[in-house]
Amino acid sequence: MTTPIDLTTTRRMPGTTFSVVVDEGPDYLSMPKGMATYQAPLLPEPEALDGCAAGLDLLRRLLEVLARHRVGQPAEILDLCSLDTLDRELVDQTLGEGEVSVIQQGLEKTRAQETRLAGVWRLHVPASDSGAGRELIEVAEIPSFVRASAFLGTTGTIGPIGDLPDGVMNAPALIAEIETKVAEWRPGTPAHIINLTLLPMTEQDHAYLDERLGRGHVTILSRGYGSCRIVASGIRQVWWVQHFNSDDRLILSTLEVTDVPIAALAAQEDIDDSRDRLAEILEALQ
Repeated sequence: MTTPIDLTTTRRMPGTTFSVVVDEGPDYLSMPKGMATYQAPLLPEPEALDGCAAGLDLLRRLLEVLARHRVGQPAEILDLCSLDTLDRELVDQTLGEGEVSVIQQGLEKTRAQETRLAGVWRLHVPASDSGAGRELIEVAEIPSFVRASAFLGTTGTIGPIGDLPDGVMNAPALIAEIETKVAEWRPGTPAHIINLTLLPMTEQDHAYLDERLGRGHVTILSRGYGSCRIVASGIRQVWWVQHFNSDDRLILSTLEVTDVPIAALAAQEDIDDSRDRLAEILEALQ
């Protein structure tokens, strides 16, 4: 099983909003270091499954959910709390960990980790005054708490510009563009993407945008060849999206006005592929 991604540790590079490793020396184009691909789980022998009836039943129910689920439908949830240790180990071993991690900040602090089956998420909901902690499996293009909580308590406007700090040049025009697109946004509206990498932005522009947009409640990190960090801003429907190469160098920085950036979403083809892979796994466990 791979090591969970730490979404809390950051190092800041001047002129960017989020963390990135900066190396001194010539800026050569680096060669790819590898890419995350699907790896079938190492499964126990069928005779070792005695006492795992509940875990097998949950995996079969998960297959049924994958067979009927369609992107755009409400998420479907399976509760793991009733499983004993052996059953939980079987489910853990079968599903493993995939490329996408999600953390909710400032609210319940729910965490989600995509499994090796795209569109199948493991959720940890911490205990709170309203109830005990929960361990769940959710089938969805993105965990439902992302849309429900990313912009709770945020605003749809950035507010008056006022006096600008020295060095701020293009940020005010971008703020006006963002406010216009947020006001126009409706469910189903195509994403409006502002490519900050191609714009003549000063370090002060980046810092000013960061300050004025603020933060929402969700951070998403997707890894494969390189990584993609997606952070909800404090303005409704506005997301910071940054792509890094395999050396953790920033290669693309954008702002997106959208429901959830497409880079974070599982497609229907992903869910159908996960259905087929889980069917193969269950057949091997017979």
